[in-house]
Amino acid sequence: MKLLWLDLNSSYAHSSLALPALHAQVQNNANVEWDVVSATINENIGMIVNEIAGKRPDVIASTCWLFNRDVLLQILARVNALLPGCMIVLGGPEFLGDNDDFIEQYPFIDAVFRGEGEKAFGEWLAYWDKPDLWFGIPGICCYERKKEEFKASRKNREDAYFVDEGKAIVESFSRLKAPETSRFFRWDKPFVQLETTRGCFNTCAFCVSGGEKPVRTIGMKAIEKRLQEIHAHGIKNVRVLDRTFNYNAKRAKELLELFRQYPDMCFHLEIHPALLSQPMKEDLRTLPKGLLHLEAGIQSLREPVLQASRRAGKLSDALEGLRFLSSLENMETHADLIAGLPLYHLNELIEDVHMLAGFGCAEIQLESLKLLPGTEMRRNAGKLGIRYSPYPPYEVLQTNEITAGELQTARQLSRLLDGFYNATAWRAVTRKLMLENERFLVDFLDFLVQGNLIDQPLSLEKRGTLLYDFCRKQYPDYASHVTIAWIEAGMSLKKSPAESVVTKRQVPPPAWEVIYGTYNDSLRLCYLPVKDKVKGYWFGFESEIQKPEPVFKAWG
Repeated sequence: MKLLWLDLNSSYAHSSLALPALHAQVQNNANVEWDVVSATINENIGMIVNEIAGKRPDVIASTCWLFNRDVLLQILARVNALLPGCMIVLGGPEFLGDNDDFIEQYPFIDAVFRGEGEKAFGEWLAYWDKPDLWFGIPGICCYERKKEEFKASRKNREDAYFVDEGKAIVESFSRLKAPETSRFFRWDKPFVQLETTRGCFNTCAFCVSGGEKPVRTIGMKAIEKRLQEIHAHGIKNVRVLDRTFNYNAKRAKELLELFRQYPDMCFHLEIHPALLSQPMKEDLRTLPKGLLHLEAGIQSLREPVLQASRRAGKLSDALEGLRFLSSLENMETHADLIAGLPLYHLNELIEDVHMLAGFGCAEIQLESLKLLPGTEMRRNAGKLGIRYSPYPPYEVLQTNEITAGELQTARQLSRLLDGFYNATAWRAVTRKLMLENERFLVDFLDFLVQGNLIDQPLSLEKRGTLLYDFCRKQYPDYASHVTIAWIEAGMSLKKSPAESVVTKRQVPPPAWEVIYGTYNDSLRLCYLPVKDKVKGYWFGFESEIQKPEPVFKAWG
């Protein structure tokens, strides 16, 4: 049997772990010939279809999730027209809910799998051409048909009934063969994914892992062996897929000690700030700079909102933990907020953004709630007063607390934060404006919206120019702060944000207060007068190496 895996990703940088994870378990099955077509959702559909059809597989398998679903179905519908005898099976997060409507709507899909597929898919491969023996395979959803009728009637289901075999769970998670052992594991990507636990202790109603118990783990020796191989391949970035890295303090400490052995790598972790013990804080404080990149799950800074979302952990502990994480200079901590959660109002959301900025979070990620298949919140959307899109990405459109228009404002605010606060060049000045001016976010957002700029792709330079123009008109006391950020980002001193900078034949003053760097006569100086032009900032540039950023800064 020839099986073709359609590896369809949202971008080149991303690569689904599904193919190597499944293939690793069954790669010794001599009865299956594996092939793959890799593509992104932005490529030409016709070219992808042509490549698949040219390989003439017996079975096409793929993983389906909210960002590739539409393009995936368009591809498979066309392939079915060209290869009507080819069987098509799918798995992935899109099938964690009820699947009978999906199977009915897309009759060219022969079966879908709900849940964890490493074991179930291997069982199915033994009976791929015997549909009357599919039933009983964990997680499979399909229509019941007898073998002799299958090929003739699989596109005509009037006389068939739907079979749902529940959700597949791999209880022996630690015994699975590592995805890295598969020849389909992608070592050429900017990062690799490492899953050391499966399941989640938390019960978040909006998450597909909410209440997924028990939490199953891989032993430290196995993780150490896998990290050695990852490091040997020259990988510098590892995204640890654990739902909550520090749910178990003892295990988290062991992992940190293991990560510490690879100071030339960066590990991306999801951490619950409410679960930071004092020993864990001390461990985090002593790690090498840049070893960790933390995603701190916050979602909201409102106790009623968190309770309605069934998120565990005391808010006061979470805020204390986040304040600590954000104070660490040896790592970056990103915090997230979710617009559209039940009981969450727009004005509260904006206040929470200000509070996170006050903590000093390296990034503030503001997303709209998506009611994913299989989640408790999707099942209870009506009771909670939530209206959401029936099409991917299933975004919330309105709740009892936030209108459709306000959700669009939240989306636009997310764009603002991504473009300015989350951009290293403009983060400090944007944070300063936010913390010292209660209306800055609202005023600046209105400026960008009125100028039809909020949804436009803007270069880093264009964003700096816009921020400077806005401040010069509405917040003039901060225009010089934008200019300083502009200079330190290495931007052109001939553009408008640097219009006050004096560059020609600058001579150092009799005395100045050095902020960073060391002055020498070879440096090219420029001067930014501030404070009624009595004093100002001096910047020194290395002319010989043509480095655009200053290497010296002083006040005087």
